[in-house]
Amino acid sequence: MLLAHFRRFAPFDRTKSTGEIKPKHVRDSIGSIEIVLVICNLSLRITCYEICFGPTLLGTRAEITENRGQAEQLRELIRINQPFLGKEEIDAAVEVLRSGILTDKSGMGPRVLEFERSFAKFVGAKHAVAVVNGTAALHASLLAADVGPGDEVILPSFTFVGAANAVVLTGATPVFADIDKDTYCLRIESVEECVSRKTKAIIPTDLYGLPSDVSGVANLAHGKDIVVIEDAAQAHGAQLDGKKIGSIADMTCFSFYAGKNITTGEGGMVTTNDDGYAQALRMVRSHGEQRPYWTVRPGHNYHMTEIAAAIGYAQLRKLPSFLEKRRKNAELTTEKLNMTGKLLLPKEPNGRKHSWYLYTVRLRGVNAAKRNKIVDKLWNKNIEAGVYYSSPVHSTPLYRDSNIARRGRLPETEKASRQVFSLPVHPRLGETEIEYVAETLRKTIA
Repeated sequence: MLLAHFRRFAPFDRTKSTGEIKPKHVRDSIGSIEIVLVICNLSLRITCYEICFGPTLLGTRAEITENRGQAEQLRELIRINQPFLGKEEIDAAVEVLRSGILTDKSGMGPRVLEFERSFAKFVGAKHAVAVVNGTAALHASLLAADVGPGDEVILPSFTFVGAANAVVLTGATPVFADIDKDTYCLRIESVEECVSRKTKAIIPTDLYGLPSDVSGVANLAHGKDIVVIEDAAQAHGAQLDGKKIGSIADMTCFSFYAGKNITTGEGGMVTTNDDGYAQALRMVRSHGEQRPYWTVRPGHNYHMTEIAAAIGYAQLRKLPSFLEKRRKNAELTTEKLNMTGKLLLPKEPNGRKHSWYLYTVRLRGVNAAKRNKIVDKLWNKNIEAGVYYSSPVHSTPLYRDSNIARRGRLPETEKASRQVFSLPVHPRLGETEIEYVAETLRKTIA
């Protein structure tokens, strides 16, 4: 017997929990949900935030109002990304709870193994190793490649800080290279300028869901004993020259965070065609143990839970339809914005197939203040536009004020951080919402 009880709590200020700065009329409207599942005699109490679930998953509707003296109720907030969960995921999670097998001491429970096999087959890789999150995937890959003190790892600054932090945690030095002005992925010429005799690895990032030039990076690394570790946290299902991302680089890292193309809540995966890397990854994932209580290399507890794996397996089966809907939404957005001269729209170069994690546009010739004003106006119209990334990693206090990293010239990184912002195209949005987003943006920048 499965009973579910939902209780809505008072609204909270999102900035207290995430540090994000959002318009006040949005901050004040977001609350949390408590879910109580009763399975036979087992009671499981979960408290989660609507920011992760999205307001419509549980049938609730956020009432968003403008703070203009007399409150004016607006349409439901169109979120930048939302998990798309259904009966299949719920049934899978309940089945794990009923089984009593919630995890495995080696990180290789039956659900994890099933998810790994299916994910490897989907991307066309020989091995897939599940871990606890995307940052753990990057860290485990670096450790599997024996990256450590005295080594350098080349990566973009225009991305999330997780990759750079993973490098620092190995004792190696991050070296920031610049990005291509059109794709926002690593520019090969800049990477080449950063290569030194200390370079041990390169991390190309598939930003916003667009594959980076992994083949170009691999050609550069060839013969230099440099490992290519692809950060595909946003690129599930993307393709390069007809091959799925996850089957090309020495190791490829994925994230299954709540907002990603598929989710396990928190989770990650590393794919590889190399038997040695796969063996090392499995040891790193489980305390560096070769067998129980026999540690042969540094490692961590990076085990994925059985519940997460069960949800991931159900999500993976839906990924093709999710990608198809994202592409349709992106194409409709392009159609509606195509004649807007003030915007540079995302491109899909020959040979690269986008996964459309985000639809990222660029305001021509503006500074950050003007860009932020546009984004704030979209929020006031209940469109959750996002800025990724207003503070490139090299400009954050840790990396700016210390000697733990080095960088070359980053003019395109600096420029993009001032001019880009992203729009929602996730599969829970219909044509009406996409048209509303595009039309609102057109009017806002007119």
